[in-house]
Amino acid sequence: MKHLSPRQAHDFLAEHSSAVFIDCRSEMEYLFVGHPVGALHVPWNDGPDWEINPHFVGQVRKIASMNRPVLLICRSGQRSVAAGEALEQAGFAEVYNVLEGFEGPLDDHHHRNSTAGWRKEGLPWEQA
Repeated sequence: MKHLSPRQAHDFLAEHSSAVFIDCRSEMEYLFVGHPVGALHVPWNDGPDWEINPHFVGQVRKIASMNRPVLLICRSGQRSVAAGEALEQAGFAEVYNVLEGFEGPLDDHHHRNSTAGWRKEGLPWEQA
């Protein structure tokens, strides 16, 4: 798995029209916190029990096939690594993790979006 900063991921997507951008956060995060423009939603895990989605690989396979680059983003870059490892184990050859995620790490006041991440970088995003 390769790792890209949010800016590098944005540029990669602009340069590779066959790439598929997957937001693997929960449905509530995707809908209410917002998501990158163009990102498709396939949760890695979701509430109420936060169990790993047993259909994740199959759902991504339907969207992306095995031959296209897949970029994964989550809140801070942790879940997307686990999701990417699952895709690689299933045979996906070109998997990318977006470092820092959509909201970035917590700052000293336990807030996100202030130190790093897709939104902090000012990259295109929308809210449902």
